Amino acid sequence: MLGSLACTAALFASVVCGVGVHPGQIKHLVTFGDSYTDVVSTGDQGVAWPAYAAGYAHVALHPFARSGATCSNNLTFRPFPPVFESQIPLFVTEKANGSLKLPADETIYTLWIGTNDLGVSALLTGSDPGVSLVDVTECMVNWVKVLYENGARNFIFQNMIPLELTILYAADSYPNRYWAFERNTTEWSIIMQEMTRSGNKLTKLMLQALAPTLPGAHIALFDSHSLFQDMFDHPARYLNGTAPLNVTGAWNACVTTIGGTALECTIFNGTDRDSFLWADELHPSEQADRIVAREIALTLEGKKSQWATWLS
Repeated sequence: MLGSLACTAALFASVVCGVGVHPGQIKHLVTFGDSYTDVVSTGDQGVAWPAYAAGYAHVALHPFARSGATCSNNLTFRPFPPVFESQIPLFVTEKANGSLKLPADETIYTLWIGTNDLGVSALLTGSDPGVSLVDVTECMVNWVKVLYENGARNFIFQNMIPLELTILYAADSYPNRYWAFERNTTEWSIIMQEMTRSGNKLTKLMLQALAPTLPGAHIALFDSHSLFQDMFDHPARYLNGTAPLNVTGAWNACVTTIGGTALECTIFNGTDRDSFLWADELHPSEQADRIVAREIALTLEGKKSQWATWLS
């Protein structure tokens, strides 16, 4: 349960529940992650979900997420600011020099990472030999431990979306701005489905084991995977644009030739964009991000979101 309602778990309960945060408690939101969360280089080419969530919940936003990031460049290298080698050090520096003052009980921290770690030029294409899905998920969960050691006490861990539903990893995908080379699209889609589901299961188990070892910590698991699957399956519940609802295309879709020598884009404008689940071949639309923001805001406020479960 959420808010101040504690779970009265039976001896053989299949889930671990916690009390979470209280209504009115949280005043600050600190975000880590990649382009799904970056408020400057936004994946949706609009207003990123943290800005919406902070507004909905009336909290101050402190954004550290950076586009292109992975959990650690020591695992899956990309020339972008990763969580562990860039985002966390910047947070620690600002906290140490006094430019960032965050009361522990009034601050909540979020992480949404994994899309770049699992995808092209990373685990999917084998560009990091010797690195496994277990390594990457351990890195994700270690974010909680490191921030806890730096005074954080309230966390929202956002799991990975069903990436096989994005155009880039769909079975009927096409050459695009993110991958313009030959590939077996069906194989990619199946592998991505397996990796996101397995990775999410691993992080859930790891978080459930970690939570009791961190006194005073409150950890929420936000089920982005199920939320996006529901948006895909029932778009009329979530999308509200002026074009026909569309969960398999994007409002900014660009087809290339093999090798990427040509680019033909179909672009929708204005409120038509809110009819799409995807902004482009990889990123959720701004309307999808508004839904994420709405549910995260409920969690920040100590209210019930069907997509969030407090583990402690």
